[in-house]
Amino acid sequence: MSDWHRFAGAAELDRALAGHIARALATDVQGNGHASLAVSGGSTPKGMFQQLSNRELDWSKVWLTLVDERCVTSDSEDSNERLLRLHLLQQRAAGARFVGMASTGATGLEQLGREIAAIPKPFSVVVLGMGGDGHTASWFPQATNLAALLDPDNPAEVAVTDPVTAPHRRLTLTLAAVLNSREIIIHITGEAKRALLECARTQDYPVAAILEQRTTPVTIWWAPQ
Repeated sequence: MSDWHRFAGAAELDRALAGHIARALATDVQGNGHASLAVSGGSTPKGMFQQLSNRELDWSKVWLTLVDERCVTSDSEDSNERLLRLHLLQQRAAGARFVGMASTGATGLEQLGREIAAIPKPFSVVVLGMGGDGHTASWFPQATNLAALLDPDNPAEVAVTDPVTAPHRRLTLTLAAVLNSREIIIHITGEAKRALLECARTQDYPVAAILEQRTTPVTIWWAPQ
């Protein structure tokens, strides 16, 4: 099983994870002249984003993007970009080089693909969440193109998908893109998600694709609430 980092509460988890990510970014900035970070939305990472936003490093050399996004306007309450602008792209982190995922139609997807491709790789860190149905990124169990999204040899870094069981079509990094990183972090809270993740392989949840691969190191950061 992947390495677990367990904390007594979400506040402690948020501080520790923000510090870990900041150190990874600083290491890549110092060694390579740049760093890159892909993050997920949702309510779980808000506190971590706020902690990370004030960490001292050369944010002008940090590229930041989303793991996935709903096909909504960037000012929608359902927008992950809006979440990042409110909670992460603030204070010191306001200077990061943000690549959003707002895109519509085939032409927009092609342009987004070029913008994602221009981000320095491998990602320094990719931070994933997980839903109660075992999805991560926007790799939903009933998506018709799930097999392509989870194909580690898929040449596409970003794709459109219909989750079927959740609102809005989505734009998402593919598994191949997520694996092109120095480390992957799964950030979750709550006993229910801990139990689900522990049995993800046997239940064949989409998140199992992250747990089963041997390309990129994975750690799980968890608190009971």
